[in-house]
Amino acid sequence: MHQDFVDIAAYIPGIKVEARYAGAHNLVGAPLDGYRANKALITRKAADALAKAYRVFQSMGYGVLVYDAYRPQKAVDHFVRWAAEPETGLTRAEFYPDIEKQQLFPLGYIATKSGHTRGSTVDLTLTKNGTPVDMGTGFDWMMDLSHHGADGLTEAQQANRALLRGVMCWAGFRPIESEWWHYMLMTEPYPDTYFDFDIE
Repeated sequence: MHQDFVDIAAYIPGIKVEARYAGAHNLVGAPLDGYRANKALITRKAADALAKAYRVFQSMGYGVLVYDAYRPQKAVDHFVRWAAEPETGLTRAEFYPDIEKQQLFPLGYIATKSGHTRGSTVDLTLTKNGTPVDMGTGFDWMMDLSHHGADGLTEAQQANRALLRGVMCWAGFRPIESEWWHYMLMTEPYPDTYFDFDIE
């Protein structure tokens, strides 16, 4: 592991990790290349900002569940190969029911170069009593309903997203508009470096 990266669960006690790309419950339906453990790694600078946000969420009675953080370039390359393969239908119903998987790149849901690979991006949600709160969609739902400000959300779902966004932005992260779970540190320490070491 790079000397400036930390294991989120060890660095911020209390945060939970469900590393989706280390298992089969994800877009690809299999572990991605480079994910060799149920861990989420992130730069120390991003971890310090995340810890600030976590303390605020804790004070309000919420927990935090992290789905992904640092993503090796080999895992991004795995996504690229998968998107070019024929559709099997294995994961489509849960993650992208209304679009073809070849559209995931042009629509911006997957990129050949990902901010995750620079080490200061995190995918996360809030929990209450250990259960993810209702954000209107699950993680990696590749549809318009995942966008910030999407139509069709209940007031409670809108409020939950607004709370996550408000605290994360206060702590120094910025969202991307198409994915309510995705936050990138605004002052990332490696803005031009795409890492490729394994998560283990």
